[in-house]
Amino acid sequence: MSNLKVAPFVKWAGGKRQLLPQIKERMPETYNNYYEPFVGGGAVMFELLPANALINDINKALINAYRRICDEPEAFLEAVNALDRGMWEDSKAYYYLLREHYNDKLMQSEYDVELAALFVFMNKHCFNGLYRVNGKGLFNVPYNQSRGVSVDEKLIRDTSKYLRGVTIIDGDFEDACANAADGDFVFLDSPYAPLNPTSFESYTKEGFDIESHRRLARLYDELTARGCYCMLTNHNTEFINELYGDKGYTIDVVSVKRMINSDASNRVGEEVIICNY
Repeated sequence: MSNLKVAPFVKWAGGKRQLLPQIKERMPETYNNYYEPFVGGGAVMFELLPANALINDINKALINAYRRICDEPEAFLEAVNALDRGMWEDSKAYYYLLREHYNDKLMQSEYDVELAALFVFMNKHCFNGLYRVNGKGLFNVPYNQSRGVSVDEKLIRDTSKYLRGVTIIDGDFEDACANAADGDFVFLDSPYAPLNPTSFESYTKEGFDIESHRRLARLYDELTARGCYCMLTNHNTEFINELYGDKGYTIDVVSVKRMINSDASNRVGEEVIICNY
């Protein structure tokens, strides 16, 4: 796999590209299978290229894109390139027309190659690469004024080759870890706990609430009892430290830049990397 050009094909809120050095230096020396229940853009997996991996996300449109790139890379490339070539002179109107079409397909649960192409096109041409939906589950991020191409064709083809050896599922994070066993590595990059406890932002209509974080902490304890190597990342908040402190876990605080925050003064923050080994 070392000769493949593999990298995330979408920008994702909370992605871990900037933390890759800190994550890699904390990895266990050896492990068996790799589990990532909140894969998002896949920055960590695409950096490590584990041989026996299972990835999961509750966002069905995201996982559909992984599956189509894995199984039908040429059809995916044909579809996304056609979207790029079709850009109108009025690119803003074109974007909003495609966004409406994308949402129509979401409402019909049409998880096909066209939806995958629209998903990646939206990601490349929406504000800051955000994936945000309203209460009805409709994608509602505005246009970013970009007219650039949506994909690197070699990256997509090489990513497809790698993903053919990966188990790709969509669903609950607990279900994704059901078979994780002694000696396996589980990387847990869940949606962020709120910096302000009264506000939760969700990237799927299901959301990820306080109880979800508590359930994740219980799963972390359970995986530890099974003998799994676990690493978890999140905001450095009192709530997260309450969930994972006083259990013998290693909690390291690292500085990060929050690239998506529109307020420049809020673009520097702290995250925690929590390991059970």
